[in-house]
Amino acid sequence: MSHYHIYGIGAALVDTEIEVSDEDLSNYQIDKGVMTLVDEARQHELIQHLSDHLVASKRASGGSAANTIIAASYFGANNFYSCKVANDENGEFYLQDMRDAGVHFPPNSGHQPGITGKCLVMITPDAERTMNTFLGISETISTNELHNDAIQNAQYAYIEGYLVSSATGRAAAIQLREHAEKNGVKTALSLSDPAMVQFFHDGLSEMIGDKVNLLFCNVDEALGYTQTESIEDAIEKLKNIADEFAITLGSKGAVIYDGSKLINIEATPVKAIDTNGAGDMFAGAFLYAITHGYSHEQAGKLASAAAAKVVSQFGPRLKPEQHQDIMKSVLS
Repeated sequence: MSHYHIYGIGAALVDTEIEVSDEDLSNYQIDKGVMTLVDEARQHELIQHLSDHLVASKRASGGSAANTIIAASYFGANNFYSCKVANDENGEFYLQDMRDAGVHFPPNSGHQPGITGKCLVMITPDAERTMNTFLGISETISTNELHNDAIQNAQYAYIEGYLVSSATGRAAAIQLREHAEKNGVKTALSLSDPAMVQFFHDGLSEMIGDKVNLLFCNVDEALGYTQTESIEDAIEKLKNIADEFAITLGSKGAVIYDGSKLINIEATPVKAIDTNGAGDMFAGAFLYAITHGYSHEQAGKLASAAAAKVVSQFGPRLKPEQHQDIMKSVLS
């Protein structure tokens, strides 16, 4: 019997959210709707320029896989997360957030000198999220951060696609997948961002290997990775790299492939104000559900409802109690 439902690996980032206009993005030459890696000086410059735009929300621990793992934990999963933070204030804040969510992590996390990664999340009036990320110490996440005992004792090993942008992170992702496969642990991967698909296609293919058990992506990532023009063609090609997959379609819901059939999931209608974390939440809710005996259709409905709740408020995560409210409304 597996001790952990999900073992995850990814960047550890402390998020700061800012409301901006399209004009702001244009003025500061920021590519909209994608994650761009920047150095600390550039990030600091943007924060200074946009300091009067700060959203009245607390800083949040983030990173794509971390958001997913924390969401699944608040739904009720028992999870383990490997990441890299520095021995600074943001690092301690980050690990405390993990403890509060009940997520397990290696005992030596956060002991190293350096700077904990930071992400500047810019939200435009159309609710689109644009990210400028300074990875800090997360750039050096490596196979040293893997915890083999925890991997072997998990139902799923979950990998964020953003790791492809770091040579050591990509190597860690590949070793995690191989170790999971060797030990009968299912593998799940998120393509994470259209920019990762565009600029690191071959690296993502290495991370995926012959096939993963479960793939998460949005429609832009699906079309970009498969280099197709239609969602129907993308679906056929994704079957070659994943036993099962979930493609989110924004306001049109999602389509799930359960290994034999396609399941269309309707979107939960909401007024979107901030899409940051929507895909992460979808994956977290979905993974919680399929590791707790729910069907793929039920998992898709829970994931869709949870993602809708995230985009209706600021920040990449829900309050702990909101997870239980969504479960009651969807699964009871």
